[in-house]
Amino acid sequence: MDIKNNILETIGNTPLIRLNKITKDLPGTILAKVDYFNPGNSIKDRMALKMVEVAEKEGKIKPGGTIIECTSGNTGMGLALAAVVKGYKCIFTTTDKQSKEKMDILKAVGAEVIVCPTNVEPDDPRSYYSVAQRLAREIPNSYHFNQYDNLANRLAHYETTGPEIWRQTDGKITHLVCTAGTGGTVTGTAQFLKEQNPDIQVWAIDVYGSLLTKFFRTGVVDMNEVHPYISEGFGEDFVPKNYDMSVIDHFEQVTDKDGAVMARRLAKEEGLFCGYSAGSCIQGLVQLKDRLKPDDMVVCIFHDHGSRYVGKIYNDQWMLERGFLDVKSFRDIVNGRGSRQKLITLSPEQTVSDAVALMRKYDIEHIPVMRGEEILGSISEGGLFQKVFSDPDIKHAKLEKVLEPAFPVADFMTPVEKLSTLINKENGAVLSKDEAGNYHIVTKYDVIQAMGK
Repeated sequence: MDIKNNILETIGNTPLIRLNKITKDLPGTILAKVDYFNPGNSIKDRMALKMVEVAEKEGKIKPGGTIIECTSGNTGMGLALAAVVKGYKCIFTTTDKQSKEKMDILKAVGAEVIVCPTNVEPDDPRSYYSVAQRLAREIPNSYHFNQYDNLANRLAHYETTGPEIWRQTDGKITHLVCTAGTGGTVTGTAQFLKEQNPDIQVWAIDVYGSLLTKFFRTGVVDMNEVHPYISEGFGEDFVPKNYDMSVIDHFEQVTDKDGAVMARRLAKEEGLFCGYSAGSCIQGLVQLKDRLKPDDMVVCIFHDHGSRYVGKIYNDQWMLERGFLDVKSFRDIVNGRGSRQKLITLSPEQTVSDAVALMRKYDIEHIPVMRGEEILGSISEGGLFQKVFSDPDIKHAKLEKVLEPAFPVADFMTPVEKLSTLINKENGAVLSKDEAGNYHIVTKYDVIQAMGK
């Protein structure tokens, strides 16, 4: 029988999967080490367990103690799993840029989560680093694991991730590509692989707004490099002690947008529902494709699962609001609003007063007038203003007496540029039916906003 004694025994031995579509134009064989197959759905399970084991061995945490850590979510999940099995309590500090899903998952496995501001210096008492340190001082029998400077982090990857990749590629790996955050994964894995073959190239992928790339190139910690970024799980505003820059050959930066868009492509084109760092990892590799040769074997680390990001990079509205998706059609504009709300309409028997009340309630300027599915005309704020100004008593009139021309109806996939030609001075909106047969409206302001992205 093959029976695991507890969930921790399922950590590691994750699959190496060939990429076929996204990388079809890249030289060599491109493989993904897909670590969302770990029980906590991320590569951080490896180092979390190792940090706990080392802390126990060194007497830094005792039975019934409290695990304290600052985490973007994934390390916390790994520590929480260890805590469940081993009987510890958990308190995690995280930043307000992390996805709600990550926080909810940590709470689901019994952890307490404290959210701290992102845009403060690491030594600011409000930062998630400082809050974790303070809690560790105040709470008896607690230990701050500090994944950034805890060398058990990189040791976990030296002992597991590196050997697995070497074995799975039969020692033929030529390149390791990995996003750089705490430094544990890229450094520990690289240390093992370089011991086997010093010619293996290690490429670390960073994000604009992180200081790691400049530090790698110059040895200077330049805080002028640091600015807010949206990418999660990698990039830093300081240099963690887990780094050994001597085993890294190159740092490459990618944008928030490119990493997010590539993550969505991985899901749609490869069936790999991964997190932000996986998209950024592949984007970085694509930017470096001219350095590859046909006989190269590249292993890319895919850290975590896309379920952590369903409210962000896999949410059309979130992507559109940040300009990460190209707005191309009527449908894109509607999707950018989030949930497809029911179209506000009026019937011809209603009065001008009814129309004014609806416009005020929903802060809208254009309302179609319909009887069932039949479009009879429209009412606009500008048109009503002119009528009410000339005849104050008209507010009691039925709408059928003051109808303006009906809004044109376009296909749901009509390009934004075409919509702009359908809207004019006399006609401030366009209607369309979605896939379910429900009407939606796009106004001139929607088109202006979309074309400005």
